[in-house]
Amino acid sequence: MSTELSRRGLIASGAFALAGCTARRDQSGLVRNGQLPVVSITRQAGYTQDIYETVRRTLAAHRLDVRGKRIVLKPNLVEFESGSAINTNPILVHAALEAFRAIGAASVRIAEGPGHRRGTLDLADAAGYFSMIPGFEDLFTDLNLDDVSRIRFERPVSRLESLYLPQTALSCDLLVSMPKMKTHHWAVATLSMKNLFGVVPGGVYGWPKNVLHWAGIAQSITDINTVFPRTFALVDGIVGMEGNGPIQGIAKTAGVIVSGRDLAAADATCCRIMRIDPLQVEYLLLSRQAVALAESNIRQTGESIASVSTAFDVLPQFHSARL
Repeated sequence: MSTELSRRGLIASGAFALAGCTARRDQSGLVRNGQLPVVSITRQAGYTQDIYETVRRTLAAHRLDVRGKRIVLKPNLVEFESGSAINTNPILVHAALEAFRAIGAASVRIAEGPGHRRGTLDLADAAGYFSMIPGFEDLFTDLNLDDVSRIRFERPVSRLESLYLPQTALSCDLLVSMPKMKTHHWAVATLSMKNLFGVVPGGVYGWPKNVLHWAGIAQSITDINTVFPRTFALVDGIVGMEGNGPIQGIAKTAGVIVSGRDLAAADATCCRIMRIDPLQVEYLLLSRQAVALAESNIRQTGESIASVSTAFDVLPQFHSARL
């Protein structure tokens, strides 16, 4: 029996578990259904109208079977400063929304739970989501205020034994992590796995969700990702952030979208594009054996890493992580 917390903060008894939600991925990460994880690198020069066709082609290449399924797009909304590269660009989110609808998804929602700002809709408005995505408010769920269920970790590596997590994320058939490609002042890089910090509800744990820091950032990232086995990464590397990310860095153009079903494999590829050694990113090593993160054990399609890589500046304490 799980405990459920409503939007109004009332606690009641109830049971909620989507089949497979708490299943742990194969720790080796080497083989899924007899194949290596596939990660695609697609060039996209800017946030222009051709991004819609780029995303349609990307989803087609991965042969995602989403007909009749419930899709949740989880962008990265943190803060807003005019001209900054902090948040996932709304045109990429809209392109994903349209592409998933076009291939038969029963529903496509957008959901996020920012860790710094309580006014999620104000933040989304400032970041351009209302103007870019028609009917945005009707499509959006604030994960900070969503109904939640308590999920126990099967084999936690953090200090946490369980977390209350939002039902919108738990009940979907595919959770699409749509981060901005950024460096991070504690985690070295913040990509599709770290982006799932945004599913932890501020309405339960407060702002800025310090429970995750107390439990260990890398360890918490690892545990949260075990709860969601049905995921897809769609990383906004068109313009990312380098230096003192995830908020105070500077814009860095990489001109790519990185995608794949295996978030750890996608993040390892992103790191190589950023010329960061994925073996120096603790949450990747906690989530996969080092051999699984080797470039030879990820089937990369589209552009080669060498053809698009560009060095992202990192803080001095992470210089040893550079490739």
